[in-house]
Amino acid sequence: MGDDAIAGEAALTRVVLVDPLRADAQHIGDVLKQHEFDVTIVENGEEALSVIGEVRPDLVVMASALVGMTSSQLARSLHLDPNTRSIPILMLTGDASSVLEREGLQSGADAYISKSAHPDLMVLRLRALLREGPDLPRGDGLRKARIVIVQLPVGEEDDVEGRIEPSGPSLGELLWRDGHTVTTIERSDNLIEGSWLQGADSPDCLVLELEGHEEDLNFCRLLDVRRQAVLAGGGVPFRTLGVIATERFRDQSAVGFFEGGIDDLVPSDIAREALAMRIRTLAQRRMAQDDFRQQEIERQQSALILEATRGKAEMAEALAQANMELARANDQLIQTQAKLVQTAKMASLGELVAGIAHEINNPLAFTIAHADTVARVIMGLERTQDPDDASRLRGKATKRLESMKVGLQRIQNLVQRLRRFSHLDEGAFQSIDVPVALETALDLLAHKIGHDVVVEKDLQAPSRLICQPAFLNQGVMNVISNAADALREGAVDGVPQGRIVIGSRLDAGRYEIWVKDDGPGLPEDIRARVFDPFFTTKPVGTGTGLGLAIAYSVMQAHNGTIDIEDAHLAGGRGLGACFRLSMPVHETPEGLSAEGRTV
Repeated sequence: MGDDAIAGEAALTRVVLVDPLRADAQHIGDVLKQHEFDVTIVENGEEALSVIGEVRPDLVVMASALVGMTSSQLARSLHLDPNTRSIPILMLTGDASSVLEREGLQSGADAYISKSAHPDLMVLRLRALLREGPDLPRGDGLRKARIVIVQLPVGEEDDVEGRIEPSGPSLGELLWRDGHTVTTIERSDNLIEGSWLQGADSPDCLVLELEGHEEDLNFCRLLDVRRQAVLAGGGVPFRTLGVIATERFRDQSAVGFFEGGIDDLVPSDIAREALAMRIRTLAQRRMAQDDFRQQEIERQQSALILEATRGKAEMAEALAQANMELARANDQLIQTQAKLVQTAKMASLGELVAGIAHEINNPLAFTIAHADTVARVIMGLERTQDPDDASRLRGKATKRLESMKVGLQRIQNLVQRLRRFSHLDEGAFQSIDVPVALETALDLLAHKIGHDVVVEKDLQAPSRLICQPAFLNQGVMNVISNAADALREGAVDGVPQGRIVIGSRLDAGRYEIWVKDDGPGLPEDIRARVFDPFFTTKPVGTGTGLGLAIAYSVMQAHNGTIDIEDAHLAGGRGLGACFRLSMPVHETPEGLSAEGRTV
């Protein structure tokens, strides 16, 4: 083979085509090969992940309907990994409707096209993606989350209610479909020894079966000691999640496991999809921190190279190269920060889901119970011949129906509030009802605030405010959540106690909202750092340090400020803290949106 042929082969654009329909895949592959594309065809997402890690393609083309791993899961796996997130993704579908197009783009694809489109149009779309795609550095291989499920020894599981073996798809299968590497091992005393918990191939998340006995707690403590050793050695420690019997999850034994170092604890009756989401969140957080650490090491190495080459004849060239490396590392750090922000949003979403479930379950439970009572009353009416007895039964049924109506009305009100809250990511300025938005936020945080915390409101400002919904749904809500966390420092038996006061006023053309608590307060040296991303005073594994940083960013987008001062609540238990949010008031959404675009 001549040099020209070798150069031509090397210049071919590498494409991985994922399509379970062999005839369609062959037809599309032939079209692309005619236009000098080097095409590798696979049938499913699992095989695609392996091939992409080896081929390192310039572009991925996938059908919207895959067998096994879905196209959304495959796209998400590629975008989460720093080695493959720069690869453009073209989604193919057999339907050209706008609904399917929107769904394809929302799944993580960079572009969408129908299989029935003209071949020349498809080729042009591919070349446009290659032209528009970011030129980011790629690593040596595809990074999958490594998850290890640690089961109790065989022979001891007969009476274990926290067993991780469900009916239907197993937990390991759900995680495997999402592109993770899953290993199941049996727990033993020597499991903690050895080097498998640290190094390049260490697990990202350990899922532990727990019975709630003292030996389980000791095992968690030993794992935490090993994890602290990994952290002290400059590594990124693994995450741990425990699955415990439901009745033990409700009692005080759950507190001991959190104190023993467990990152997350769930009851055995949790839905498999919810459990898989918890595990993915922990693993992705660990992977993001590992990426951040590796990039920081690369940045430091680049700085050392720059220092070593200073004073030499090739200093100008070395400086240019070092600057390029530093800029690249900075871009990667920004991307990693975005991943951690997304992880924090997922953690907040988990808290909100818990609160919603609590608020719905109570009225739903007594509504179902009353429905059973009404059914029995109807049966009694069919059997009785006594007019007095029939009248008594009808009265009883009427009361139960009224109670059912009250319960269903509570659920309806919650759903309506959730529909308003669902606009939290909208960037447009609009008129917001502040008291209603605050009530929605308090409802969603009710499970975190608890019954022993008194919430008072002193709203003197007008009820309507022109702003982005994020001001209340992210800014104010994060500050209230932070106040609830502060009251946990004085908790009794794990139950937070104290007082939170939410107030507002209109002062000199500025709309102010403040949140006060009677917790321990914030020292001066801490106040200067609380708005820094990733800074937190919470124990390791319990906070991301992004809640107040997000609130600060929201206020900047509104040309506003957020200040901290002592609360000094009358009759308070402590000095307390007051977060004061202030922003300029505008009369119309149009008058404010123009400034919002220039921030």
